[in-house]
Amino acid sequence: MIPITEFKGRDVAVFGLARTGLAAAKALAAGGARVHAWDDSDVSRAKAAAEGVTISDINSRDWRTFAALVLSPGVPLTFPEPHRVVTLAEATGVPIMGDIELFARAVNALPPTQRPKLIGVTGTNGKSTTSALIAHILKEAGKDVRLGGNIGDALLDQPPLHAGAYYVIELSSYQLDLTSSLRLDAAIWLNLTPDHLDRHGDMAAYVEAKKRIFLNQGAGDWAIIGVDDAYCARVCTELTRAGAQHVAPISSGQVLGRGVSALNGKIIDARSGRSEVVADLAQAPALAGKHNAQNAAAAFAAAGALGIEARVIAHAFTTFPGLPHRLERVASIDGVRFINDSKATNANAAAQALAVYPRVYWIAGGVAKDGGIDELASFFPRMAKAYLIGQSAGEFSDVLRGKVPVTMAGNLEAAVKLAFNDAKASGEPHPVVLLSPACASFDQFKSYEDRGDQFRKYVNALSEAPPQRSGGKA
Repeated sequence: MIPITEFKGRDVAVFGLARTGLAAAKALAAGGARVHAWDDSDVSRAKAAAEGVTISDINSRDWRTFAALVLSPGVPLTFPEPHRVVTLAEATGVPIMGDIELFARAVNALPPTQRPKLIGVTGTNGKSTTSALIAHILKEAGKDVRLGGNIGDALLDQPPLHAGAYYVIELSSYQLDLTSSLRLDAAIWLNLTPDHLDRHGDMAAYVEAKKRIFLNQGAGDWAIIGVDDAYCARVCTELTRAGAQHVAPISSGQVLGRGVSALNGKIIDARSGRSEVVADLAQAPALAGKHNAQNAAAAFAAAGALGIEARVIAHAFTTFPGLPHRLERVASIDGVRFINDSKATNANAAAQALAVYPRVYWIAGGVAKDGGIDELASFFPRMAKAYLIGQSAGEFSDVLRGKVPVTMAGNLEAAVKLAFNDAKASGEPHPVVLLSPACASFDQFKSYEDRGDQFRKYVNALSEAPPQRSGGKA
């Protein structure tokens, strides 16, 4: 745990008692604050109380006594309207912040010689893989590495701060909205596509939230930014013109005169202005696909900015195990390969997986995002058949009708059995059953992790299950 001492002897409200809220409440209490923790959920409050967190109904307290409101990133800050606790804090002048801001203030209070290295990663897609890959590279280089934020353990649950440590922090736009004093030695913004508009309202607000990752950077820091989409390319130009920090563009679609490119499976380093092939991703099985090439380019630029040698980075690519639920190779049964890409919760993420395989038996569906799967039209010819589940099944069936054979599977267990049966009977060499839902999971599962875990369970049970005929064509 990282104790937060800034509010020692003062009252602090903590609202939202999931993973990050619990960690914040405990870290504040460890630092001597009087914590008043609350959640609208009875279950969450009971769980927090069982873990020793002081529960206090902040709705009925005098807000003028609070030194800060620590808000869970999932709680609406501005759109579609501020949560009532946000309104109360604003009305009484109480500063609003998240757990990342608490961490940033703790780091900023250290003497410069005691400051750890901070690496932050954001983007609509790829940030978890890139964060984990950077952490893996640094560990391979012998560094003391902690990985947290929007991935793994909450950041404040990490061991206490000390010089020589490297913190790799995955940052969502929700977390960045609540952060104002974080200064990153290397800040990575991978890409931006429409997402989370129900939280930010429009793309302009989403862009502004993501741009906050570069706040407070100075002359010795690095901004690493993808230039394969118009939003990030524009911000890259702005940062380069401002000249506040070093800027390293990255791309998996074009050769850069200065920056890091990933083309045809090769990583090309041109940060000095001279191009050099520094890694071959054909030797890195967990980094298949164009999207992972961009992730690798970003990780190379970040690790290089931190002084890691190119040969060490290149070797670390080959030993990176990948992450669960992100193009995870689950099994090969009777020649059929099963790929778990449950993390693909929007169409753009699913497109990255579909681009890897020339032909798939595609399992998709759940809670659809704005735009549905229209942008996947160019991949329809790669789909031997689609097996639709969840709330969006009817909508997706309408889009696919006449273009892709469809089976209305209804649930994931049935989809796995039906897809396996069809793939095995196809006679194709090494057919692929791909779970890449292009949807959120909350209609049928607790989370995308739960969805991926269930997929793995159903796949592993196939050797014991009798074959099942496909049916229910739309």
